[in-house]
Amino acid sequence: MPDYKKIFEDIIEMKFPDKRLKCSAILSKRTLTSLDIIILNDLLFGKKIANNQKFKSYDEATILTILKFQKKHNLSNVQLSKKFKISRNTISKWKIFFQKRIL
Repeated sequence: MPDYKKIFEDIIEMKFPDKRLKCSAILSKRTLTSLDIIILNDLLFGKKIANNQKFKSYDEATILTILKFQKKHNLSNVQLSKKFKISRNTISKWKIFFQKRIL
């Protein structure tokens, strides 16, 4: 697995030194989840790179975090899909697969 923490630290140092403060809270974590990586991408490059969804992948911890967010904020699958830019079908599949863990 790539060392995303080091990659993003190098990108910030070389291209975006002015955004170091915004990203420091996320980069101070011991390990980065896929949700952290997506947030860092949005902070550094804006929404223009996040348009292509086929390159996104989510680990189990991130999926559970997203599903718990949905439950906590009482969101429908459509609302959650718009918030995180994920397909409604993907969210439905996750809910079926992780049904016992989000209760």
